[in-house]
Amino acid sequence: MFYEPTNPHGLAHDPFKSLIIPRPIGWISTMDPQGNVNLAPYSFFNAVSFRPPIMMFSAGGRHIEGGAKDTASNAEACGEFVCNLTTWDLREAMNKTSASLPRTTNEFAQAGLTPIPSRLVRPPRVAESPVHLECRHYLSLNLPTWDEGEPNRVIFGEVVGIHIDDAIIKDGMIDVASLRPVARLGYFDYTSVEGIFTMPRPD
Repeated sequence: MFYEPTNPHGLAHDPFKSLIIPRPIGWISTMDPQGNVNLAPYSFFNAVSFRPPIMMFSAGGRHIEGGAKDTASNAEACGEFVCNLTTWDLREAMNKTSASLPRTTNEFAQAGLTPIPSRLVRPPRVAESPVHLECRHYLSLNLPTWDEGEPNRVIFGEVVGIHIDDAIIKDGMIDVASLRPVARLGYFDYTSVEGIFTMPRPD
């Protein structure tokens, strides 16, 4: 089949998000200027640079109370956020934090998670997660939107601190198989890393 994104595709659901897969999940913790914390998952998320390390997440759509979603607003207002790794063991808690809730709701408490202090930024980390990337806001870009007045922007942050659980480091490398990180596939589908293969680059 072929279709143009602005025209009907004839399928039960838009297939785009199920084609660009798997997408890592950015479980982003932020804090607003009043000190309220927020935790939400984003699947339009990735690392985009190595030196320096820079992360991005895309926050489209409105908050249920109007305006931009908390994660984007908080990251820009306070200039900081934390990316927490989502693993198989944390999949249910991650899903709970995707709920549309009032702005002052503490998603850590809602999902039964433990907030712990970060080292260099103000937003807390998810204690149960084995990896945290502390980030400082670098840049926000407004993207085109098909829905008038609906925010659609990409947030970039430079990683200034990295926490790794020593239990997942084996022979000086990250043991990804034991981590079982979770990724988004589209619709309500997810996957986890269970199989790994190695291919050295040709030189």
